Amino acid sequence: MKKIAVLLCGAIIGAVLLTGNAQAADKFAYIDLSRTFSEYNKTKGYDKTLSDKEKVYTDERDKKVAELKAFQDKLSLLNDKEREAKGGELQNKVKDFQEYDRSKQADLRKEQDEKMKEILKDIEAAVKKYSEKEGYTMVLNDRVLVYQIPSMDITSQIIAILNGGKK
Repeated sequence: MKKIAVLLCGAIIGAVLLTGNAQAADKFAYIDLSRTFSEYNKTKGYDKTLSDKEKVYTDERDKKVAELKAFQDKLSLLNDKEREAKGGELQNKVKDFQEYDRSKQADLRKEQDEKMKEILKDIEAAVKKYSEKEGYTMVLNDRVLVYQIPSMDITSQIIAILNGGKK
């Protein structure tokens, strides 16, 4: 999930959170989106849930592969006529397995994408809430910055809000 977070950073780079009116005393900050994402408790929970689901899928997949191999081994012991008769059955089993595999992988990817979007919305809401409270005009993702000073980093505060520490 962390790799996807980095990829989505590019999508969020353009998303600049503006609050308040742009006046002479503008206040700017930035967050480390990757760190925020990885230290958010919800991310850790989703990672565990998705890992568990992936393990179940992998176990089921391995079982199906073993069944296919066993069937294929049985076919190799048959004479040509019997092998030809059962060849269609093997092709159907392989086709069913491939469809199962594609479907499960797509389901896992879809769920991962949905969870990531939810987490990013939470981060955006926390940044907005904190920015409005503290009077920030603009909060940037650290990926778009060539140079930044640590005093402008509000990552820890955002993580605390997300994890229920400081509101």
